[in-house]
Amino acid sequence: MTSQATVSTTKPVAYMRQLCKHFGHRVPTAYDDSTGRITFEFGSCELVAGADQLTLVASAAQTAELDRLKQVVGSHLERFGRRDELQVNWSEKSST
Repeated sequence: MTSQATVSTTKPVAYMRQLCKHFGHRVPTAYDDSTGRITFEFGSCELVAGADQLTLVASAAQTAELDRLKQVVGSHLERFGRRDELQVNWSEKSST
C-alpha cells in the first residue's frame, strides 16, 4: 500500500535532511542532495526534493501500518515547518 504527499516549500532539501537526521537516531535513513529514505519497522518513506516542493511517498504492507507511517512522518514535517506553515495532505496511490 502506498500514499503520497506533495508539500509546497521554498526549502525542500533542508526539510528532507532534517527529517532524515531526526529519524536517523532511531531507524535506518539515507539521503543525498535530492532524495532520502526513512525505513521504519512498519514501512518506509521515500523523499524527493524538487525546486519548490518536497514529495513524500509512504509504503507499508497493511492499512494500519500505512496510517501510522503517514501520521509519524507528516506530523514531524508539519512541526518542523510550523513557521513556514507546512501542510501534509496524503493521497492514496495504487501499488504497482
